[in-house]
Order: sequence, then structure tokens, then C-alpha cells
Amino acid sequence: MTLDTVSTAERCPLCGQGNQCAMEVERATGKKQPPCWCTRVNFSAELLAQLPVEARGKACICEACAREVSLRA
Repeated sequence: MTLDTVSTAERCPLCGQGNQCAMEVERATGKKQPPCWCTRVNFSAELLAQLPVEARGKACICEACAREVSLRA
């Protein structure tokens, strides 16, 4: 999957589903959001290595993908 087919801000670069990022919702709507779920999670090097190079530092991984990798560990 490339970033050409997935909106960087709204979609997980691994599965293409909505990432439910509270920080992106707040940025897009201007409405204050509670802290995002991702601020309480450690993303493993294994998970981050799966990101396409062009998505690194730009795209939010969804909670389902983060959880899936942590369950396999």
C-alpha cells in the first residue's frame, strides 16, 4: 500500500483503515480532544520497521495494527 492510496493523516499506512488519531481529529476540526490512545503505547521497532519509508514520521498507525504486533511478541 502506498501513501498515494491512503490519506496520511487519517489512515493507517499498514492496513488502510482509519487510525482514530485524536491529534489529527483535533487538527482537522479545531475541537479539543482527549489524549490520543497512542500516547500511552510503546511502538516496537518491529512494528515501525513495517512502515513504508515515505510514511515514517508522517502517518499514524492504528490501534488494531499496534495491538496485533504486540500480541505476536
